[in-house]
Amino acid sequence: MTRTGKLTLALAALGAVTVLACLVADVPPVSRLLAAGGAILVYALLGWALRRNLAEESRIVSAVADGIASLRDQDYSVSVAPPEAWPLRRLVDAYNGIGQVLRTQRQDLYQRELLLDTVIQATPLALVLTNSHGTVLYANLAARQVFGEGRKLEGLVFVGLLDSVPAAMRAAFAEDRDSLFTVDLNGESQVFHLSQRRFLLNGQPHRLFLLKQLTRELNAREVATWKRVIRVIAHEINNSVAPIASLAQSGQQLAATPDELQLKRVFGAIEERMAHLAGFVEGYSRFAKLPRPRPATVHWPAFIESLRTVVPFEAAEALPREPGWFDEQQLQQVLLNLLKNSHEAGSAAADIRLSVAPDRGGVRLELVDRGTGMSEEVLANALLPFYSTKASGTGLGLTLCREIVEAHGGTLDVGNRSGGGVIVRVCLPGSA
Repeated sequence: MTRTGKLTLALAALGAVTVLACLVADVPPVSRLLAAGGAILVYALLGWALRRNLAEESRIVSAVADGIASLRDQDYSVSVAPPEAWPLRRLVDAYNGIGQVLRTQRQDLYQRELLLDTVIQATPLALVLTNSHGTVLYANLAARQVFGEGRKLEGLVFVGLLDSVPAAMRAAFAEDRDSLFTVDLNGESQVFHLSQRRFLLNGQPHRLFLLKQLTRELNAREVATWKRVIRVIAHEINNSVAPIASLAQSGQQLAATPDELQLKRVFGAIEERMAHLAGFVEGYSRFAKLPRPRPATVHWPAFIESLRTVVPFEAAEALPREPGWFDEQQLQQVLLNLLKNSHEAGSAAADIRLSVAPDRGGVRLELVDRGTGMSEEVLANALLPFYSTKASGTGLGLTLCREIVEAHGGTLDVGNRSGGGVIVRVCLPGSA
């Protein structure tokens, strides 16, 4: 009970006792009148104290209720002045304590969000977050440079922003999969890796796009790889030249005292080492000696059938009526390498499908399979020269394919399929 409430009860008891004593005792009328007046005064004081006590309690309850409403609205700045009454003080102190904890947590969360936003804004990785309607909710500085020439993208429809980007990039964003593609920017070929993720946020579907430019990274890795390859080639040449020099010295000694059997053995060993060395050097020099393509008119049915005689696969029935314009031998090399990769990835021949369709004045070839697909690391390094996951692979397959396609003025994109497997898209321009 509050202090005012206790005082009120004491006064009420005193007034009641006084009136009762006057009525029972044998006192003059004047005394009785005075006693009645005192009782009236006591009850007047009682009413005033009671109203004051109720007003104080009502103020505290109303203030706490308003504060709780503010907490519900995520406004943690409201505090309540503590009253003198102990029970109400405990209530107010508990409320103020909750408000202080929430304010501290909000400040910590704000600092973390500020740090995260600073990191995201500083990264060269272009990041775009869209809602279920395709509206941009968040885009960092790198994304603004790629899609908006530096202006803010929040509130804009992302599909509309893709109208100004190259066709290969626009096609990559249109599909719900990770991909690796090449575009021509300012006269130079640039390699990009795109990751896409769908997720629920507050029960609503969202989509996150992560675009990474790999050209500089690939160039740096290419330089490091070339240095490593040069060391490998030098080591292999030394391993062949040293035995050849030794065998030549032995042959010179045998020439003084001819021994036909020993001479055959020496020259046979020299021939074998030379053949090995020539094959090794030839395998790595094809990449550097790739001739310029000699495009010519090629009819699709005959071309597709020539591939099927070498590697089994399913071909789309509807082929373009217009013939293609490309170097037949070089494109055959590209597709045979891709088809071979599909088989080596464990895909059945029936699941390997090659389609050809007209595309913006040129032609688009799509090869899909149901193999093991590619991990994030493999997909990011797939076009890197000499990168291979095979124990005996040279790592020139996809790199050579890309060089051939780009020499034709086209693009080559690689990505994982939904449900497993790989999709490779080759886009070639029309006839000159």
